[in-house]
Amino acid sequence: MILAIFDLDGTIADTIADLGDAVNYGLGVLGYEGHTYEEYKLLVGNGAPVLCQRALPEGHKDEADKLHELFREYYAEHYLDKTKLYDGMEETLNRLMNKGVRLAVATNKPQDFAREIVARLLPDIRFECVLGGCKERPKKPDRAIIDDVFSDIYSNYHSDMKGEFDTVSVLDEFDKVYMIGDSNVDIQTAENAGLLSVGCAWGFRGKTELADAGADFIADAPADIPQIILR
Repeated sequence: MILAIFDLDGTIADTIADLGDAVNYGLGVLGYEGHTYEEYKLLVGNGAPVLCQRALPEGHKDEADKLHELFREYYAEHYLDKTKLYDGMEETLNRLMNKGVRLAVATNKPQDFAREIVARLLPDIRFECVLGGCKERPKKPDRAIIDDVFSDIYSNYHSDMKGEFDTVSVLDEFDKVYMIGDSNVDIQTAENAGLLSVGCAWGFRGKTELADAGADFIADAPADIPQIILR
């Protein structure tokens, strides 16, 4: 049995326009100029609070909390205005699911938004869990979110069992576990958690960053993923 853990932004869905619009809204309220979508591709990846800090001009980073509040205010109303699945992604996830691959999402996007986006864009795909950024755990590339994915799967498979969650017990259930994402953050997360990594060249950062980060495999299109993990 195989477990495939997917990043969300830049991997499953192209979210950059809605993210950029939300931060630019906040920057405008605070009296600062915004950034282009291409610039935002280099600012995202480590969670919304870090994105807001990076977007602010030098000398004004102390306004990151206020910008984050404005970002969330706008994004809550507009997170699906321009966001869309990458071509072939739904078909890829369906193929993996139908082949018995277990699916999960682990993203630094705020967890409430991540779950809403996945539910709206992929209502027919069964994910073991969808986990995102929250105050209770550090962001990727820390392995904490991967451990929480394992914990959720352990609970799903062993609801009749009591005792502490054991990472080894979950890993023993799978022949292989993959982390699939579009940035060096995802590749480093896989390394930190002892997983195989698949870099998504269509995402925000591109093939060079993924190769330099040491991705085990690189997919040029979503349809390449099943060929990699079902080989």
